[in-house]
Amino acid sequence: MCLAPLPTRLKGRASPKAAQAMHDIRAIRDDPDAYDRAWASRGLSPQTPAILEWDRQLRVLQTELQSAQSRRNEASKLIGQAKAKRDEAAASGLMAEVAQLKEKIEDVGVRADVAAAGLQTQLEQLPNLPAADVPTGADEHGNVEARRWGEPFSLPSPKDHVDLGAGLGMMDFEAAARMSGARFVVLRQGLARMERAIAQFMLDMQTQEHGYIEVSPPLLVRDEAVFGTAQLPKFADDLFRTTDGRWLIPTAEVSLTNLVREQITPEEELPLRLTALTPCFRSEAGASGKDTRGMIRQHQFYKVELVAITTPDQSEVEHERMVASAEAVLKRLELPFRTMLLCTGDMGFASRKTFDLEVWLPSQQTYREISSISNCGDFQARRMDARCKAAGEKGTRFVHTLNGSGLAVGRTLVAVMENYQDEGGRIAVPQALHPYMRGVTHIGGEG
Repeated sequence: MCLAPLPTRLKGRASPKAAQAMHDIRAIRDDPDAYDRAWASRGLSPQTPAILEWDRQLRVLQTELQSAQSRRNEASKLIGQAKAKRDEAAASGLMAEVAQLKEKIEDVGVRADVAAAGLQTQLEQLPNLPAADVPTGADEHGNVEARRWGEPFSLPSPKDHVDLGAGLGMMDFEAAARMSGARFVVLRQGLARMERAIAQFMLDMQTQEHGYIEVSPPLLVRDEAVFGTAQLPKFADDLFRTTDGRWLIPTAEVSLTNLVREQITPEEELPLRLTALTPCFRSEAGASGKDTRGMIRQHQFYKVELVAITTPDQSEVEHERMVASAEAVLKRLELPFRTMLLCTGDMGFASRKTFDLEVWLPSQQTYREISSISNCGDFQARRMDARCKAAGEKGTRFVHTLNGSGLAVGRTLVAVMENYQDEGGRIAVPQALHPYMRGVTHIGGEG
C-alpha cells in the first residue's frame, strides 16, 4: 500500500482535454456561483476563483502558443521564398526570427503545461455536485429515512456474531490474525457454506430476476481504472497496491464501470446492467478504531456488486430500480432494514445521490449499513471518457454510471446470524437459502 502517482495517461504534459475531464470547465465559467454553492453544501470553501485563474492562464498561454506557432510556420515558408529570390538578408532575418520563435514556443509550452496541470489537479480533487433533491447536511445526522421494511425480531438476550461464531467453533479471528494480522477472519463448516450460499443466492437473484449480466472481472487494475472511478488520487491510502504498480480492487465497481472506458456505446444498448461476485480489498486507513470487533469492517471481504451504464435521461429511474434490486435481497432473506437518503456531507466523493440500506443488528440494537447505491451522473464517465451515441446522431454524450452493493456478503452473513439465532446459539437458515444449503436448516447441531 502506498500513495499513488498521477495515472499513467496523465503523466508528462497535461492536456486541456484531460483537465476538463473531471468537471465541465465551460459550465464552471458560465455559472461559478452554482458550483461554489454545490461544493459548499459538501463542506468545501469556494473553489472556482482558483479554477478560473488556472483556466484564464491556460487560455492566454494557448492563444500565445498558437500565435507563435502560426508565425513560425509563416516565417518558414517565407525563408524558402526569400532564398528562391536570392535575398539572403531577408532569409537570414527570417531564420533568426524562426529560431527565436522556437525558443518562445518551448517556453510558452512549458508554462501552458504547468497551467494545465494546475487546473487538472484543482479539478480532480473536487467531488461530484449533489443532485437538487439531496438534503443538505454536515454528516450522517443529516440523512433522511426514506422508508423501512420489517419489524426487528424480538430476542431476549441477543449475542453478537462474534460470540455466536465462536460458540459454534466456525469463526476464527485468532487464526486469521496469526497469518494475516487484524481485520481478517477464517470461517469454517456451516458458516463458510452459508457465506457461499448467500453469495450464490444474490447472484442468481440479480441475474435471473433483475436482468443483470454476470461478469467475472480482473481483481488487479491499473492507475487509469481507479482514477476513472475516482478512488485516485484522493483515496490512494484506502487501497492496496502491488509491487508492479497495479491496484487490488476495493469493489467490483472499478472493474465493471471501466468496461466502457474510452468507448462510445450505442444508446439502444443502454441501460447496461452488470453484476459480479468478487473479493474486495480495502486498507481501511480512515477507519482506525472503528468496528475493530468482528466482520463488519475487514481488509478482505466478498461483495456482489451492481453497476449500470445509462443515458443521462435514464439514470434517475435506473437509480430507483437499482435500490429496489438491493432491497429485494433483504426482503427475500426477511431481514428488517431501512433505506436512507444520504445528505450532502455524508455522500461518497463520486456520487451525486446515494441511498444506503441499513440492516437491523439485534446485538447493537440499531441499523447498520449493508449497501450503498449511488448515481454518479457523468462524473466517472468524464474521467473515463465513456460516451454514448444515438442512432442517426453525429454527436455523443457522456454516459451516466451507477453502482451499488447487492449486497456485501460478509455483512449479510452477520445480519443472518444475529437475526436468526436462537437461545441455544444455533442459527436458522433463512428459507431463501434452503436450496443452496442442500437440506441444512440450522447451523449448529443437527438439521
